[in-house]
Amino acid sequence: MIRVARTVAAFALALAASAALAQDYPSKPITLVVPFAPGSGTDGVARIVGQKLGERLKQQVLVENKAGASAQIGAEYVAKAKPDGYTLFMTTNTSHSANPSLFKTLRYDPIKDFTPIVRVGELPFALAVNPKLPVNSTRELLDYAKANPGKISYATPNSTSLVASETIKAQAKVDIVGVQYKSSPQALTDLVGGQLEMYVVDVGSGLAMLKGGKVKTLAVTPARGTKILPGVPPIADTLPGFDLTSWNGIFGPAGLPRPIVDRLNAEVLAVLAEKDVQEKLANVGFEAWPSKSPEEFAKYVGDQLALWTRLIREAGIKPE
Repeated sequence: MIRVARTVAAFALALAASAALAQDYPSKPITLVVPFAPGSGTDGVARIVGQKLGERLKQQVLVENKAGASAQIGAEYVAKAKPDGYTLFMTTNTSHSANPSLFKTLRYDPIKDFTPIVRVGELPFALAVNPKLPVNSTRELLDYAKANPGKISYATPNSTSLVASETIKAQAKVDIVGVQYKSSPQALTDLVGGQLEMYVVDVGSGLAMLKGGKVKTLAVTPARGTKILPGVPPIADTLPGFDLTSWNGIFGPAGLPRPIVDRLNAEVLAVLAEKDVQEKLANVGFEAWPSKSPEEFAKYVGDQLALWTRLIREAGIKPE
């Protein structure tokens, strides 16, 4: 009985300490780690959301870029951080869906080492081709590729472009050639210039060219389409079942106290409900699509990990 009483008392003290921590939170600036370089799509979203979140929390939210190794550097840093709510992680499917299958070893676990807080939305990708290529739809592109095996090259500056392109290649059974790039802007420049024929480009970095006619925009990767490019059909209209998007969300390190998780979740949802925030995000090619609860986001992360694992395996992409 004494042992039980001590256990109950210890549990009550832990709950009280957690509640007190959340009540005082935040009492100093918060660091929002982004695992990509300044100027990237995720960086732009982090700065828009972070500024508004800081206003609501009455503390600065400082965006810190820890780019490199396909988001691994930022992920490792946050995974090792103290779970007190002052180090948060805005990341994407790169670190949490694709990397486990694209690399033989990871020094973090996307599920065990993080606390899901809220899905922010998605950065849609679009299938674009050089304007001189004699195709005007996904079907025409695939027919052209079949008639000209090995003559279409595509850019792979990130995991979403790679997996989307290789999935198209596998599902349509076409012979197209991947060309590795270090950055999206350079890949887009080469697409316009004719050094590439095809590029599955993130709408964030390519929006001006996609809308301005510098390239031909054939389709988008999400099966539900996207409001940012209304009228552009999904790839799934031609390849049934194709559904791929670059999602974005906020995590804390594993063990983040539930009261802090709930506070952050509620405040981010309030930020994303603001019309001016939605408009600012749309201007950088991002569509707000928040999860309703941390549990919903956690399930989504698990489902996306399973989906990307399957797609990468089926596309025959070998881990590095």
